[in-house]
Amino acid sequence: MQAKTQWVNTQDQQRLYMKTWGSDEKPALVLVHGYPDNQEVWEPVIQELIQDFYIVTYDVRGAGQSSIPARIRDYRLAQLSLDLESVVNAVLKDQPFHLAAHDWGSIQSWESVTEAKFKARILSYSTISGPCLDHAAFWMRHQFKQHKSKLFKQLTKSWYIAVFQLPLLAPTVWSFFSPEKWGKVLEKLEHKKNLPSNPHIASDGKHGIGLYRANFLPCLTRPRQRFAVCPVQAIVLKQDNFVSPELIDEMPKWAENFQRVDVDANHWAILSQPKLVADYIRSFALQQI
Repeated sequence: MQAKTQWVNTQDQQRLYMKTWGSDEKPALVLVHGYPDNQEVWEPVIQELIQDFYIVTYDVRGAGQSSIPARIRDYRLAQLSLDLESVVNAVLKDQPFHLAAHDWGSIQSWESVTEAKFKARILSYSTISGPCLDHAAFWMRHQFKQHKSKLFKQLTKSWYIAVFQLPLLAPTVWSFFSPEKWGKVLEKLEHKKNLPSNPHIASDGKHGIGLYRANFLPCLTRPRQRFAVCPVQAIVLKQDNFVSPELIDEMPKWAENFQRVDVDANHWAILSQPKLVADYIRSFALQQI
């Protein structure tokens, strides 16, 4: 399985490392990785999809081989959406594409999925373990009024978000993670051995903290009403240690064409159950053609 590589310059002069996979005569599918990963995390899924799609992946800013912004504000969702636009414009020109994303890749992709300029450009969106932060804020406000137990359940899963706001402690913690140690964490979470590990884990973990610092407080304190411009599929991981399935309950309010599938898996199902995840992405995308 061979990829073609290239660099993409963003509108604010960052450099993103991008790969394309398969035949460009196939329908285009863009995969966006989460935190603390880089685009390599998608390779098990790509193996299952390469016969059906022309696949585009890239290291988001601050991850993998892409450049590292100097300022926290350079990680804001609006800028991340512009990054996606720069990538697809560079390789796909005006061609429409399907989109699938995991974890923070999913959170940031919601910014594009709810932008009017992407209407008719994004053909479908499969979201995995990453709700729109604006939608999550409305959900949390409702739970605080009506179902405090559900809110508390999600907050106990999201303890790390508060830790990531600490300027010195959070980056320092990642310096203790080697690829081998990270691999053991994944094995424990997914109950599966020999999962692909991230050789850049210390750097990806350290710099990706900017995603949390730039976006969580503004979105949660001043949420916006944002509606999807394309069909949305939520691949819900029922054993997810970090995102409660209940957060997905908010999504149908914001997507006119919405589908939900539940998977008995933990947070990194794209590594532990790549065939199943790929099957759901493929099926939903091809329904829209």
